Amino acid sequence: MKGFLQQLFDYNFYSNKKLIEQCSSMGTVPEKSVKLFSHILNAHHIWNHRIVGKPSEFAVWELHKVADWGDLHYENQRTSFEIIRNTEDFNKRIDYENSQGRTYANDLKDILFHIVNHSTHHRGQILTDFRNSGIEPEALDYIFYKR
Repeated sequence: MKGFLQQLFDYNFYSNKKLIEQCSSMGTVPEKSVKLFSHILNAHHIWNHRIVGKPSEFAVWELHKVADWGDLHYENQRTSFEIIRNTEDFNKRIDYENSQGRTYANDLKDILFHIVNHSTHHRGQILTDFRNSGIEPEALDYIFYKR
């Protein structure tokens, strides 16, 4: 489990980094893409903080400047890798409160998988936004990462 999660987060790191690099080289990033990538960063941060029991520093849809994405992304990934490295029981239940104030509990492994899956989902939306804006997106499929 630990090795698989480390690999998934490495893929997530790789894909987000490629997207950050592409956006950093653009004159203007489509507004919808900025909103979606900021959301990816915020959600990852929020889930990490739920896992470690700290209050979040960001709102779910808070916007970030493209110039700040790299540092936020690196910190999110560092925290997730630390969580994975230091966990022995991925079936451990994590109690948390969502952004509407409702309480839930999920297995740590499911939350960690959700972080990567959520990021992948929104990266797909960003790539569609790129195409709709006349921008050729990077190929970020998992299989390309594995090649």
